This record gives sequence, structure tokens and C-alpha cells, in this order.
Amino acid sequence: MNRRKKIFTKLKKKDKKAKAKLHKSNKPAYVSKAERAKLEEQEQNESLLTEKNT
Repeated sequence: MNRRKKIFTKLKKKDKKAKAKLHKSNKPAYVSKAERAKLEEQEQNESLLTEKNT
């Protein structure tokens, strides 16, 4: 019984990992605080350039 249980748990664990790989998360990728600040700065610079051109 114990040996059988161990085998089944290993197989279940393997199946679970395989299924998890198939179904990717819809969660957006993490963007660091420094990267967000950099992107925000670039966005502000672009908005200033468009204001000056008009």
C-alpha cells in the first residue's frame, strides 16, 4: 500500500507540473520600480516634444 501510494503521488505530481506548463498565467510580467520610472520619464519627454512641435 505504502509503495503504491508513493508511486501514485509521484505520478500525480508529474502530471500537475505538466498541466501547469500548458496553462500559462495571464498575469502581466513584473516591471521593476526603476524600469517604471524610466518608462514614465520617457513618456514625459515624448509628451513635451509633441507639445513643442504643435
